[in-house]
Amino acid sequence: MSGDSNLSSAEVVLGFLEEAEPWRLLSPQFPSKVGGKPAWLRQTGLPSPAELECEICRLPMVFLLQVYAPISGQDRSFHRTLFLFCCKTHECYTYNDSRCFKVLRSQLPRKNEFYPYDPPPEDEPPSNPEPDQSVLSVSGVKLCWVCGCPGNKACSRCHTVTYCGKHHQTLHWKDTHKRECCNQEASIVTTSTFLFPESELVTEPEDKEDKKKGDTKEAEEEEEEEEASVDCHSVAETLAETDLEEMAMHETEDNKVFQRFKKRIAPEPHQVVRYSREGRPLWVSSHHIPSDQDIPACTCGAKRTFEFQVMPQLLNSLRVDSTGASIDWGTLAVYTCSASCNHDDQYCPEFIWKQDFSSDPHTQIKST
Repeated sequence: MSGDSNLSSAEVVLGFLEEAEPWRLLSPQFPSKVGGKPAWLRQTGLPSPAELECEICRLPMVFLLQVYAPISGQDRSFHRTLFLFCCKTHECYTYNDSRCFKVLRSQLPRKNEFYPYDPPPEDEPPSNPEPDQSVLSVSGVKLCWVCGCPGNKACSRCHTVTYCGKHHQTLHWKDTHKRECCNQEASIVTTSTFLFPESELVTEPEDKEDKKKGDTKEAEEEEEEEEASVDCHSVAETLAETDLEEMAMHETEDNKVFQRFKKRIAPEPHQVVRYSREGRPLWVSSHHIPSDQDIPACTCGAKRTFEFQVMPQLLNSLRVDSTGASIDWGTLAVYTCSASCNHDDQYCPEFIWKQDFSSDPHTQIKST
């Protein structure tokens, strides 16, 4: 995430939100960011509107975040970004259902047709800091005014704005375009209300002392949990096993997992992403944890491994609770091709696992 993703499985990098100048969040800067429009890496082979639809309601998804995660020593992944999209229809957020999310991977070698061989200066804005974001500068691919995804359907009256489909054209028309279309004096709104607020995703390693303490405590709690499990099973052998007893056992285990989650993140409560390629996710519940069989292999045949997770704290910054029912999650775990294969110069779909809280404790996390 910070430009060097040669991370061991034991290393965890934390992501935090920070305000940034808009030019820092554009594609030539290779940003990690949340909200706004996607800063596409490869400017050709972009996903089609159909590939960015929610699998439940079939409406266009919104860009949630992207993580710049090159792989050191692998030329084909010198530039590498993971893009995460989500549905904004709260009815699609059923318990532990991941179909309202999609994750895509794009990568490029150092020498490519879109960006200079040498990276741009970190503190020097480009000569044209406000480029036309409706068209990709190199490839000329037209983008939807509402969501920033590929869209070549133009407004039939003014022909100046394009959309990914009828849904976003209608949304823009009702929102502002009805007043602005063909009106030279109209104040053109440059930001769509469909998008999430935009922030840079900055990173720092998780403090090793805090991690060590957390791991020691986790080991102690796992040992206590095993002992408690033995005690419970011995009781179950002598007493008639009832649904109530089984439920109590699950609730105790779930509470332990959640308490472990809270203790691990307590030193840095504002973390919104945890990155640890080939590491392990930090689960919020003992329910709905994937087995190896639940994680499908990449289309190239390579195994997919964990790369990063999105934390529930991010929901605080998305402004999704103001209209009542909203999108929600406990954590989102992203699994990617262990070989980081090339995919015919296309954006490659990867795998995401949504785990929800099993009860109400998520309110404690989101309000932290």
